[in-house]
Amino acid sequence: MKEARRLAGLLLAGKLAACVQLIPGMESHYCWKGKKEAAREVLILIKTRASLYKKVEGTLLKAHPYEVSEIVCFPITKGSKSYLDWIRSETGRD
Repeated sequence: MKEARRLAGLLLAGKLAACVQLIPGMESHYCWKGKKEAAREVLILIKTRASLYKKVEGTLLKAHPYEVSEIVCFPITKGSKSYLDWIRSETGRD
């Protein structure tokens, strides 16, 4: 959780995200270097604009402790105008 909070702080300080949600207690099962693994992790959801994806990704890749970190992007296809306006205002304008 400490590491997740640090990453959230980096994104917010850089105005790369309007909101970062940390969801602790996730259990991941995966194969890594030929072995089955399991780990408790914190899921991080980042609310930002698509135009900032590359900057968000770069920040996370530099700061994340994993050799391969899961960074995926889901588009917002609909949302309330006030919420989307808030994301834009908190992340600056391109």
